[in-house]
Amino acid sequence: MEKAKISASQLFILMVLFELGSAMLVPLAIRAKQDAWLAILLGMLGSFILFLVYHKLYTYYPNLLPTEYMQKILGKVLGTVLAFVYILYFMYDASRVLRDFGEMLLTFSYPDTPLFIANALLMLVIVYTVRKGIEVIARSGELLFIFMYVLAVGGFILIISSGLIEIKNLQPVLEEGLLPSVKVALSETLYFPFTEAIVFTMILPYLNDSKKAKVTMLCATGLSGINLVITMLINISVLGVNLTARSQFPLLSTVASIQVANFLERLDVFFMLAMVIGIFFKVTILFYAATIGTANLFKIKSPSMLAYPLGIVVLFLSVTIASNFQEHLHEGLYIAKFILHIPLFTIIPPVLLFIAFLQKRKGHGSKHI
Repeated sequence: MEKAKISASQLFILMVLFELGSAMLVPLAIRAKQDAWLAILLGMLGSFILFLVYHKLYTYYPNLLPTEYMQKILGKVLGTVLAFVYILYFMYDASRVLRDFGEMLLTFSYPDTPLFIANALLMLVIVYTVRKGIEVIARSGELLFIFMYVLAVGGFILIISSGLIEIKNLQPVLEEGLLPSVKVALSETLYFPFTEAIVFTMILPYLNDSKKAKVTMLCATGLSGINLVITMLINISVLGVNLTARSQFPLLSTVASIQVANFLERLDVFFMLAMVIGIFFKVTILFYAATIGTANLFKIKSPSMLAYPLGIVVLFLSVTIASNFQEHLHEGLYIAKFILHIPLFTIIPPVLLFIAFLQKRKGHGSKHI
């Protein structure tokens, strides 16, 4: 494990940037129509329960990476296999988000550029950052977090000033009752983007004050959830449900429609900057977790040695993962949910916690004897 420490505020910033990441890019929870904001809110609240599970495991093994304590809980063979599965997932998820970046860049302004080239440019920066370690990633996050929120607040003010918001597009609220929103929350927003943050269990051992971990995780998720709720409220109120659902990147369409006094317009570049920042940190954190996890699992003393070979794997996977963007979205929202998200986020961690609890209880019992 790298000898480094980050503060609670740095963890908070990284989690917010991670959870906003690619989630601001897509029409999140649009299957709930004008109640998409409610599905996001319910998904966020549901994720709090799972974060408490992740945190409890961390309190049992505060100085160990999950790749280590999985072996303590399940035994050497089974624990190693499970740890390797999580490492593969982090790499897979990093490649998916990298694909999001490439598709956005090509759609926005570089339609004739090969996807591989667009992804490779970002991946080079990410590999360089990961080689520098978690402290550099955290300090970069502090700087760019402020910049991203300045862009977000400025964009929000300009959208209101443009008179684009139509409140009637958000009505009627709960037209079909609460059930559709609950279904979307349990099938989509619970996993993407909130419990994807299970990757931070690989970073919690670097926290310099373990007592602040729980509050930091919950507050970061709360802030990112509120931001995503506001984003979808704005998208639907400006574009309407149908156009938001049809748009590949609804926030891009919303920002592109800003026009203030026939002077301020074509502000798509602000959208691009904010998205690049979010996606950069999401891929970086996933890739960092995969790198240190691999180094820990295979007893490699210098994790930075793995950055380039693993980076090449993620880059090629991002290009070959789907033949087009629609297939890519379908795979992420439906197929990956059942094969990866439900078992890795909602089933395995509680099982690990239950076994760890029994082991701890048995250990305390034997001490009393």
